[in-house]
Formats: sequence, C-alpha cells, structure tokens
Amino acid sequence: MLVDAYDTLLLDLDGVVYLGRHAVPGAPEALRKARDLGVRLAYVTNNASRTPGAIAQHLSHLGAPATASDVVTSAQAAARLVAEHVPAGAAVLVVGGMGLRMALREHGLRPVTTALDEPAAVVQGFADNLSYGLLSEGALAVSQGAWFVAANRDTTMPTDRGTLPGNGSLSRVIATATGVEPAVAGKPEPPLHRESMIRTRAQRPLVVGDRLDTDIEGANRAGVDSLLVLTGVAGPLDVLTAAPHHRPTHIAADLSGLHRPAAGVRRGTAGWTCGGWTAAWEDGELALTGEGDSVDGLRAACAATWEAVGDGQADEDAVKAALTALGR
Repeated sequence: MLVDAYDTLLLDLDGVVYLGRHAVPGAPEALRKARDLGVRLAYVTNNASRTPGAIAQHLSHLGAPATASDVVTSAQAAARLVAEHVPAGAAVLVVGGMGLRMALREHGLRPVTTALDEPAAVVQGFADNLSYGLLSEGALAVSQGAWFVAANRDTTMPTDRGTLPGNGSLSRVIATATGVEPAVAGKPEPPLHRESMIRTRAQRPLVVGDRLDTDIEGANRAGVDSLLVLTGVAGPLDVLTAAPHHRPTHIAADLSGLHRPAAGVRRGTAGWTCGGWTAAWEDGELALTGEGDSVDGLRAACAATWEAVGDGQADEDAVKAALTALGR
C-alpha cells in the first residue's frame, strides 16, 4: 500500500481531514487505519488561529486520532522564527488569535496588543474576529521598525460554506499600509516544515495536502514526497497545468488512497497508461482515452503532460478535451 513506504504523515487539515466543522468523508477512518499500522500522524496546519489542544479536540470529535502533541501549527513555526531573531522576553505584537499568543509564550516571548509597548516584532495569523484596531496597531508598530512576520500567506481557505479569505489576504492590509513585506513562517516556506521535522523526528515523511502552492510546493522545496488529495482547493485542471515546483509525487481522490497500492503509471509505446486509461501529447494537445477510475485517468494525463511541457506549464486549452474525457 502507498502508506507502507513512509513512517510519518505530515497532514494538512483544511480540505484534507475536514471542511469547517465536518470531516471529509472517510478521512477519520483512513487515519485510524494508518495509525494502527504504526505510522506517525502529524497534523501540520497553516491556520494559526487555534491552539494545538483545540485543534486536537476538534479532530477527536470528528473521529480522527489526535492529541495536542500531534498538531504542528504555523503559529509554532512563527514563534520559533521570532524567538531566533529577537531578544529573550521581548514584546511581540500579536495580530491574531490565542494560538499565536500561546506559541509565543512557550518561547519566552511577551505577547502585546499595542504599538505603545514598542514590540520587537509583529506577528500576524488568521483570526475570524480580527479587528481594524488591531490591524492598525500592527501597522503602527511595523512603521516604527518592528519586524513583520506572517504565520502563512494562504490567500484563501476552504470551508463547508465555500472559499473564504485567508491570512495571506488579511496580511496585505499591513503590508500595503507600511510598504513592508512580511517574513512568512507557514507552508511553503521552510520554517513550518522545519518545525514539523523537529517535533516528529520523521525519517521518511509523506506530506499530504490539497493545495499546490503551499503543501506540494513546501514538500518539493524540502525534498520529500507528497500526496495531493482532491477534496479541497486543487482540482484536475490545476494539477495538469502545474509548474514543476507544484507537481505532487502522488495523487488520490481522498485519504483512502493511502491504503491502496501506489499508482502504476507506465510509459508505453502509445503513451502513458494508468488503470484503464492512456494519455499522450499529440499536436500540442493532451489526448486521453479509456475508462475506469477517473483519478487513474488524471494520473496518466499528468504524466503525459508533464513530460511534454518539461519545465514549463501546459496551456489550459491544450488539456480541456482530456478534462471532458474525465467528466470534469
């Protein structure tokens, strides 16, 4: 099975394990099965709004096996990053929620809420009750020389109600007002992956996510394997037209793919095959024929497309016919 090649799963949450308050169908069962096989589960999230304990409680409520020590957040990565750059005990202005404040305290830093405290740094993470007043304090502190750090740069976040603005969108308020770009702790930047490796001691990790620009890019930058699940942000068109640094090692419909054999994508005389599908690049377009599991079709289509375009990216028009064949 795919999971047998790895000792640790570095799992994104939103769009992978749950969507808002509800579990992705089959996700808790797949995770329990992986844990029973002896695989370490680490929930690695760019969301810095909640504490690891609160996230673990939510996961447990949904039926996924989790304790606070299994959760690694961008708040923890941001706190370590700040602690390595400012004096011990320094004041840090928090434009965010309890997850950030707790993570900073764990590193001996002092969370504050006003620029009057002359903070050494400003750290911004997602919070659904973020106020104009707190954003203004952050902007004032950055203008006065405080180091600006964003927990992550996700522009959107998937929920059971649809796609909503993420911290990357919110952090543009301070960046636009001050002209200062933040250092970023979350995926795909190295600090969160480093935090995950420190906490899990993984030797053969598999990054599992739903976003190409954070989960998959982060895995590629770290030189580790990745699994893209199609339960969140990225869809077939996104994968087919992905740049090299956004291409996953594996693709699955959902987390149940962990417990199936690794896809047998092969290069043959007629093109790339997987399951009952064959894909080939003909006259500047992707041709896809066959039947069966549509994810197998997508895997074959990706192999043919990525071979054809090399370090470039496929044009959307060149793959539309193949998407139609997949029923997308």
